[in-house]
Amino acid sequence: MSLSVGIVGLPNVGKSTLFNALLKRQQAYVANFPFATIEPNIGVVPVPDERLAKLAEVTKKAESMSSLPPGVPATVEFVDIAGLIEGASKGEGLGNKFLSHIRETNAICFVIRAFTDPEVIKQGVKDPKTDFEILKLELDLADAETIENHKKKKDQDFENLPLFSKKPRLIVVNVDENDLTKSSELEEKYSKELGVEKDQVVIISAKTESDLSSLSDEDQKAYLKDLGVEKSGLERLIQKAFKTLGLITFLTAGEKEVRAWTIKEGTSAQEAAGVIHTDFIKKFIKADVVSFDDFISSGGWKNARDLGKVRSEGRDYIMQEGEVVEFKIGA
Repeated sequence: MSLSVGIVGLPNVGKSTLFNALLKRQQAYVANFPFATIEPNIGVVPVPDERLAKLAEVTKKAESMSSLPPGVPATVEFVDIAGLIEGASKGEGLGNKFLSHIRETNAICFVIRAFTDPEVIKQGVKDPKTDFEILKLELDLADAETIENHKKKKDQDFENLPLFSKKPRLIVVNVDENDLTKSSELEEKYSKELGVEKDQVVIISAKTESDLSSLSDEDQKAYLKDLGVEKSGLERLIQKAFKTLGLITFLTAGEKEVRAWTIKEGTSAQEAAGVIHTDFIKKFIKADVVSFDDFISSGGWKNARDLGKVRSEGRDYIMQEGEVVEFKIGA
């Protein structure tokens, strides 16, 4: 499964800067893995995962390969709404035109302005709490319209309507770069102010993300170190999105590729096999499972088996975060 996040925000809150930074990362990613056709208002970016490079190194050595197998990370799809303003649910601005795209996403990400740049005019922007309430109200009004339209059609199945209120919510608070070192404190502050859980709030500097997007991985790490922070805002946003939605990843490693796959917590081995290919569900025999650390320290599948680190699990086994798996599939 793929994770999709809809981004909403008032004008001049830094949403476009953040989204453009995502698009730059997307372009770098798609240049290496050209597997998707991407619309202008959709950005698909890889989930940062240092485990893949280690898996590739071990697999290359274990299989006596001349080059590293390609690493295919899990991805997150960000869907952008352009021009959401107060009154969007009534057709004001361009926001209403794109609301339908957000209905199909797994979660909604509200971008709120808390940076102080005086050169960026606060057009319709007041303060984080008020702006958040405006955005919530617009989506609630859009939900009310959806419900009303279904009533007119005499459709009584309201439980399955794609309402915004049913979707998990994340709040990106766009701050000044020098505020990033206080991210944890600010997340605590804004979670209380906005009436949400701390895990739903992510402190990001969109300007910093824009600067990072054009740098190599090594230069990004050096930049973040100079700022006194460990992870980029995008990485923290993705991590919190996974946690909010109850998602985990399992890993596969072979000569063809090393890859991260996204599943929901509580997914069985048989269901996880179906994420790789739907035919694997009915043809499932068993899953060979080893922890990531044991796979790396053992030096690949053969040694891990010889050392007794690999377990054979049945169809009902519940997958755990970061496990390396090889599914045995029948004809």
